[in-house]
Amino acid sequence: MLHVFPLTDKSEAQFRALFTQYYAELDCEDEPEHLLSEYVLPDLKAGLISVEMLKDGEDYAGFIIYQRDEIDNDWNFREGWGDIREIFVIPEKRRQGLGRFLLYTAEMKLKESGAQKAYALPVDEAEPFFRACGYSAGDCYSEELDCAVYEKLNLNNKCK
Repeated sequence: MLHVFPLTDKSEAQFRALFTQYYAELDCEDEPEHLLSEYVLPDLKAGLISVEMLKDGEDYAGFIIYQRDEIDNDWNFREGWGDIREIFVIPEKRRQGLGRFLLYTAEMKLKESGAQKAYALPVDEAEPFFRACGYSAGDCYSEELDCAVYEKLNLNNKCK
């Protein structure tokens, strides 16, 4: 059975392990522990971002980090929009609908917070996933991350 729930102190160790695995897969130069300690966890505690954990049965299988862009947040790209910051499902659980489940959960929570639109800055390999979930490449391009900005203009539209 799938279970999505907010990150808590009880699940922080599992989140750290998944986040480290995620960043290793992305082959980023940044040190995951530095990002977690200096940005992700403090932003979560300050209420600037949300993190949902995913369990499949008793096993931790992924996470999603998202926020509603607001002026008070350092990463405010599109005020009032939902921002899907990071999404990760462990490799052995991919292509089973778990990523869609996580994304749909975040979109519903963003909608509850007042966002009607959402965007993501996916790596090339994740673009088909976002397209399948109703996102399309918009007119904006992120020079900093060297990727297209994918938009979902109506959070009422579910993943296919």
